[in-house]
Amino acid sequence: MQPPPTAVRPVTEVLHGTTIVDHYRWLEDGSSEETLAWTDKQNAYTRSVLGSLPQRPWFLRRLELAFAHTTLGSPQVRGDLLFFLRRLPGQNQAQLILRNLQTGSERVVLDPNAADAEGLVALDWWFLSAGGRYLAYGYSRDGDEWSTLHVLDLEQGMHLPEKIARARYSSVAWKKDGLGFYYTRYPYPGEVPAGEENYHNRVRYHVLGTDPATDPVVFGEGRPMREMRQVQVSDDGRYLLITCYEGWRRSELFLRSEEAAGAPWVAVAEGLDALSHGEMVGDALYLLTNYRAPTYRLVAVDPLRPGTEEWKELIPASDRILESFAVVGGKLVVTAMQDASSRLFLHQMDGTLTGEVPLPELGTSYRVQGESGGLVGFFTFTSFSRPPSIYCLEVATGRVVPETMGETSGDGETFVVRQVFYSSRDGTRVPMFILHPAGLVPDGCRPTVLTGYGGFNIARTPEFRAAVLPWLQAGGVYAIANLRGGSEYGEDWHRAGMLQNKQNVFDDFLAAADYLVEAGYTCPQRLGIAGGSNGGLLVGAALTQRPGGFRAVACGVPLLDMIRYHRFLIGALWIPEYGSPDDPEQFQWLHAYSPYHRVVRGEAYPAVLLHTAAADSRVDPMHARKMAALLQAASWPGRPVLLRLESQAGHGAGKPVTRVIQEQADVWSFLAWQLGVEV
Repeated sequence: MQPPPTAVRPVTEVLHGTTIVDHYRWLEDGSSEETLAWTDKQNAYTRSVLGSLPQRPWFLRRLELAFAHTTLGSPQVRGDLLFFLRRLPGQNQAQLILRNLQTGSERVVLDPNAADAEGLVALDWWFLSAGGRYLAYGYSRDGDEWSTLHVLDLEQGMHLPEKIARARYSSVAWKKDGLGFYYTRYPYPGEVPAGEENYHNRVRYHVLGTDPATDPVVFGEGRPMREMRQVQVSDDGRYLLITCYEGWRRSELFLRSEEAAGAPWVAVAEGLDALSHGEMVGDALYLLTNYRAPTYRLVAVDPLRPGTEEWKELIPASDRILESFAVVGGKLVVTAMQDASSRLFLHQMDGTLTGEVPLPELGTSYRVQGESGGLVGFFTFTSFSRPPSIYCLEVATGRVVPETMGETSGDGETFVVRQVFYSSRDGTRVPMFILHPAGLVPDGCRPTVLTGYGGFNIARTPEFRAAVLPWLQAGGVYAIANLRGGSEYGEDWHRAGMLQNKQNVFDDFLAAADYLVEAGYTCPQRLGIAGGSNGGLLVGAALTQRPGGFRAVACGVPLLDMIRYHRFLIGALWIPEYGSPDDPEQFQWLHAYSPYHRVVRGEAYPAVLLHTAAADSRVDPMHARKMAALLQAASWPGRPVLLRLESQAGHGAGKPVTRVIQEQADVWSFLAWQLGVEV
């Protein structure tokens, strides 16, 4: 069976002296009847192929078992009340749970599953008032992440009338008295010039019981429209702190006293080419910063003397990457990363090291949550074999005890995790995790899937991956490369994989593939690659730069046209990471690796599955549509190029588990088919 034909309508333009011919620009319009009809035909073709694969029923059943586990996370504590997320087997979405730490009693605070029978409503974020009476939270539908802010009175068990739309990725900070809150939202249509509605994030203030339409703008007017903002109120309610982010490498902080009307803003870290995160404790601002410290350091800042020359260093930079800190019970609880896995430390408030907190195993620990006057903190921990679980840390002793544990279905064979290090093209030492069935002896051509991310200061650390378990049970190998562009080794590592250095990320990934072949795990004919979002760009670059290096590619919610990415949805937010095609110099490096512009007709490309979603509000599905059409026209017979475009779904956050299982069944059966896995 052949894919549906696609009309070729060349659009030619000259950009910075380079002639660009785009044969499928008409597919950028996702709302046109022609594009919708074309997409329906592509989906039908993909279903006819994937639905006939003998591997799919086996992977579907195994995935259903793998996802039948309990997942926990995001603990928050208010006195004797612990709030956390929990998804039980059979649930599409996690519920928000309240547990009384004295009595052990629990109740469900929010249940998105009850809001939609198909699980299409997701809890995006939630923020508690200081006393734990009020909860501000965001629900969105169909994966579009455009949250509506709601307020729940936990004491009365009823919702307040407040409903605030356009609260995507909102940051909320309650006033100490609980009578109002600061929050961020994006503009309503008509508030800003047409086409800019995805930007102009502003901080506003809302008093409970008033009309949100009258909420005043507190911060953001006159600032760059692409800034992202986070808002905090100090534990004692005396300070308001706003952090402004320019991409993923710079931030500025602005502090204001809440004790006097009209108090001036105090700028901290203003104009620095550095990333800083802060928290007010008493009269001091504690700042985790990479200013003059690529692996981060912790400093104390006096708001009356905020200049960098006045900063007091508490914890200096080291070979560990400082990731987060919390003030709990008069101690600094610091989460760090070393060689892409977590470590946890206790310090006195002056920075003196008290000791290291033992973690259960090689894995990932998230920021400890607690109260500055409390005795315990809570944190989420996960590993390749352990679903996310919540632990309690006694800060006085450093003792860690399980609070509530994630549970697996029990259906799974043991597997082995190895961490290796390999050399990239320029000699850089890069780590990689390799997961494989216990007892595996490398035979030179084992079915293997390699993945990575390499961007936006995001590290790929050990975490439970239910979707990978069936692949391991089928005898496959799974590898995760810790590429430059992430945060694994601090800001230098991040910057070595962004802007003009982006090719380093692709070189690291190709070198990881070389290692897997040279170490005897696999061969090119049985090597597949997979990635999503920025990782979709990664595998798109890999398949166009080394088409003979892989047999199959699963490319999810990808960026692929790097000459036009900034014109769609929130793409312009990523200019600090990728560069701007409107800049002549930056255009050159973007065009050099843009996967859509590197496809050559007649090349023996691998089999490709492009999977995306209609409601993706981050990466426009046009990337996948155009690339599918181009590869279908260019590829050899027998190397299928499939497009899977899902309706009522977005970039991935909040997708119901039943739909995740169906998508992953398609992905893994496609990879198994192409890599010769029989089950």
